[in-house]
Amino acid sequence: MSVRIGVIGAGHFGRFHLLKLAGSRQARLTGLHDPDPARAAAVAGEVGCAALPAEALIAASDAVIIACPTAFHAAHATAALEAGRHVFVEKPIAATLAEAEALVTLAESRDRVLMVGQIERHSAAIRTLRAECAGRDLRALEAVRVAPFRPRSLDVSVVLDLMIHDLDLVLTLAGSELVEVWATGGRAVSPNTDWAVAHLGFANGVRATVTASRLAVGLERRLRALGPEGELRVDFLARSLDYVGPGGERPMEHLPGWGITSRSWTDHDSLEAEQAEFVAAIAGRRPYEADGRAGRAALDAALRVEAALTGG
Repeated sequence: MSVRIGVIGAGHFGRFHLLKLAGSRQARLTGLHDPDPARAAAVAGEVGCAALPAEALIAASDAVIIACPTAFHAAHATAALEAGRHVFVEKPIAATLAEAEALVTLAESRDRVLMVGQIERHSAAIRTLRAECAGRDLRALEAVRVAPFRPRSLDVSVVLDLMIHDLDLVLTLAGSELVEVWATGGRAVSPNTDWAVAHLGFANGVRATVTASRLAVGLERRLRALGPEGELRVDFLARSLDYVGPGGERPMEHLPGWGITSRSWTDHDSLEAEQAEFVAAIAGRRPYEADGRAGRAALDAALRVEAALTGG
């Protein structure tokens, strides 16, 4: 039997989730909720599903996907979990750490899946990167994620909108407790921070610099990792990964014993992969990417960056 899933939120990502679920073979779309009735009816009409009140949607579903503004994540997720439903919530998991911790505790006490939409974990690029980094001694990380201005997700800062993806990534790659945060940034065209540069220090000595902006001339997404074993560089838009280190595939003329190893990947539908893992987690309770605790850790890092921006 397919899993019955409803969507809360008819905005940019909510609509994408709805369209993907409508074509799923593993899930059955139960409907859509949005506080704007006209918006809900218009988006639901694209796939022929019902526009329902939140309570009715939760009651008709085995699980819900929450893709509304961050301020409402905790309330909707709490209602669904208390009703015994599984929950997928878009990043960030909640607006505050207290809310995040309460959701994690509630999901665990009810034995429900609580998955957070850190969609990059499901991309072919990140899976290729993590495979190449496995076992390497990484000491310094640099991540850049910038994009031209778009009038969406302005209810949160660029830290919670864009940077949180790379914060989640460097937390995973560093593999250690985050102990120090310095940051600079500012507002330009929205009520919240539009650009930020964060410097992170981990208990094992790893350092990371993470840059995010929604005011860029063009898209840029890259990562560099350095250590005693060489340098790894990734250009996510060009789908290229290059590693300079001992025993590389292409020998280096002036560095005997070292070489360059290059990798690429074929992109796949990350949202489809993410939804499929959510359904599989519900069916088999198997481990899954970005559970509530991972979402809480990413939120903690993001909020520490925001505090550093204001001197808090």
